[in-house]
Amino acid sequence: MSILNVERLSHGFGDRAIFNDVSFRLLKGEHIGLIGANGEGKSTFMNIITGKLQPDDGKIEWSKRMRVGYLDQHAVLNKGMTIRDVLKGAFQYLFDMEQEMNDMYAKMGDVSPEELEQLLEDVGTIQDTLTNQDFYMIDAKIEETARGLGLTDIGLDKDVNDLSGGQRTKVLLAKLLLEKPDILLLDEPTNYLDEQHIEWLKRYLQEYESAFILISHDIPFLNSVINLIYHMENQELTRYVGDYDHFLQVHEMKKQQLESAFKRQQQEIADLKDFVARNKASVATRNMAMSRQKKLDKMEVIELAKEKPKPQFNFKDARASGKLIFETKDLVIGYDSPLSRPLDLRMERGQKIALVGANGIGKTTLLRSILGEIQALSGTVERGENQYIGYFEQEMKDANYNTCIEEVWKEFPSYSQFEVRAALAKCGLTTKHIESKIAVLSGGEKAKVRLCKLINRETNLLVLDEPTNHLDVDAKDELKRALKAYKGSILLISHEPEFYRDVVTDTWNCESWTTKVF
Repeated sequence: MSILNVERLSHGFGDRAIFNDVSFRLLKGEHIGLIGANGEGKSTFMNIITGKLQPDDGKIEWSKRMRVGYLDQHAVLNKGMTIRDVLKGAFQYLFDMEQEMNDMYAKMGDVSPEELEQLLEDVGTIQDTLTNQDFYMIDAKIEETARGLGLTDIGLDKDVNDLSGGQRTKVLLAKLLLEKPDILLLDEPTNYLDEQHIEWLKRYLQEYESAFILISHDIPFLNSVINLIYHMENQELTRYVGDYDHFLQVHEMKKQQLESAFKRQQQEIADLKDFVARNKASVATRNMAMSRQKKLDKMEVIELAKEKPKPQFNFKDARASGKLIFETKDLVIGYDSPLSRPLDLRMERGQKIALVGANGIGKTTLLRSILGEIQALSGTVERGENQYIGYFEQEMKDANYNTCIEEVWKEFPSYSQFEVRAALAKCGLTTKHIESKIAVLSGGEKAKVRLCKLINRETNLLVLDEPTNHLDVDAKDELKRALKAYKGSILLISHEPEFYRDVVTDTWNCESWTTKVF
């Protein structure tokens, strides 16, 4: 049975086309991976099918009484609400039914026998629904899902206004999963999850009986939960049965077949044109030449899609730093309360270190304390000499209305416009992206602009907080290559072992020194 039908969808922003005559169908129980390079329109597609964006053309039709759950990272969480309050909101329809049932009980003393019989019947129906929906186990359900996504580590009574962007996303994801909609729409849900909680979400989706559409650049995660791929490229949407690895094989084979057909057709066109040019003037061969010309005119010419620019990340090396990168003595990190026991840590030139462990235990806080951006609760940090630091923050909170060109030019005022454009193009951004305002770019395109600023600055120490969030597969692979080739030191937070394992010399598990209980 078809849950969603999309017919002849076309959409664009200004003169930049995103979709052209795209059709799509979602069937019951399908687990779909929606893939494509940054900026191809995956999140735009989600916004269109949920009604947040109106397409330029086409028809979107959901089957009736379909409950759609969308992980919307821009949803409003009101100050004064706790995490528990938000999660309980997933069951609001059941609380409303309970209130309706209690109101019926209150009426029973003042009604006729006939009305009483009807009320008792209605109460029985509601009671059955509440029991079947596990209404009396809501607190246990909330605890289980919150624990699975690491929210119990934060504290369910914490005000949502005090949460980081990553914690906020976890809350929205937990609420969505508790709602158990008929279809889940998930846009990069693993971006703010650590390995342990990605594993929990993976098991959840593997056992999920209803349909879902998942956008993710985490290929091992994607492969483990989906059975269909829809590939978004060059304004088209193409369906492939199987996982991402199978898609790659089939896509490459189709690409080679198209290239072979294109070469054969180009040779045929050249031969026909040559024949027409040589024979159209002669009376004896004019008819044959006209016949060849007609064939040329009717021919459906094969066009190869333009190759998308592949990112090239080559970090500029500053002169070598001193031997010591940093050393901490009895360092206790945190804000209102300690997040760590007293730490004695040391990093030396040439080390490439990954900080790993569950979310909320202070990995970012440690980075910021070492950099001197926040004050430690106690202890000291000694930094070495001659350090040229490149810092990639996990979150950029403020909306940015500069164009990409303005943003990079502001950082490198000595560059010519040509040099700014070339620098952005090397990071895999097209001319349309480069001239756009940063606020309208996808998460991956914004990350590429930030990486552009980082690679064009001379550094000998890179401090990177989840740099792969939002990056597509090509950009991730290129960043991994660039970090392996980098001659300086690296301090890296990442939840993707496949990314950091071949880059780092050391892995520090922050769970071994946290004050949090696991």
